[in-house]
Amino acid sequence: MKESLPTKKRKIVNSAIELLLHRPEGMRFSELKKKINEQHFEIGNSTIGSTIVSLEQETKGTIVKVDKGLFKHSSYVDNQSLGNEGSVVIPNTEVTEREREEKFYAPFADWLTDDIEECTHAIPLGGKRFKDKWGTPDVIGIRESRRGAVIQFPIEIVAAEIKVETRDLITAFGQASAYKLFCHKSYIVIPNYADKADIARLDGLCRISGIGLILFDYKNSDNPNFEIRVRANKNEPDMFYVDKYINLIEDDLFPRNQKRR
Repeated sequence: MKESLPTKKRKIVNSAIELLLHRPEGMRFSELKKKINEQHFEIGNSTIGSTIVSLEQETKGTIVKVDKGLFKHSSYVDNQSLGNEGSVVIPNTEVTEREREEKFYAPFADWLTDDIEECTHAIPLGGKRFKDKWGTPDVIGIRESRRGAVIQFPIEIVAAEIKVETRDLITAFGQASAYKLFCHKSYIVIPNYADKADIARLDGLCRISGIGLILFDYKNSDNPNFEIRVRANKNEPDMFYVDKYINLIEDDLFPRNQKRR
């Protein structure tokens, strides 16, 4: 005797709830569908897919679609939901064990120059070197033509904001946006443990605004394993702010005896 559609849906819903209870970080549509199909191979793919799409309604909010294609059990949405400022509540164990941001400044500066060659020279900065409320990049670098290159191009400035706490993601995006006033490319560098929904949202914002997005292992300052999620697009900065800020760090940013062109 064939099962009725309501019976099939009930099986799918129960499986989804059980699967998501064991996955605090949530599951993407394709993974959830695959897992349910493995448990109930007798139910057609189309029925499973259409039921997953309507899980919020079918479960009356027990399962929540927190982002495009990402589902979570409501108990974990409560524990890791976006707060008043859109920040993720980080477990205390992660906060107490986090590395200080400064440990990643030099490794990221090296990565910019050696691994992806976005810069020919980059330095850790941070602190309050720019002495204003708009903030100072954690890392800043320049990209210029090599000596003897047939084609000589204008100097480009690259800036980066590094965060080890995911509660600071909105702040990081705002700072990286402000850096575009005086740099050609701007990057946000965030931990790879950040909530998937937050990473997805930042991914979209970065693509729209032209800001680069980098993920890294915040537990390992010796080998952070920086990973490009979104490449930064070149932007033409305001030369007034270029002169204002770069003059403050000219001796550090430009190799000795080298004058800006």
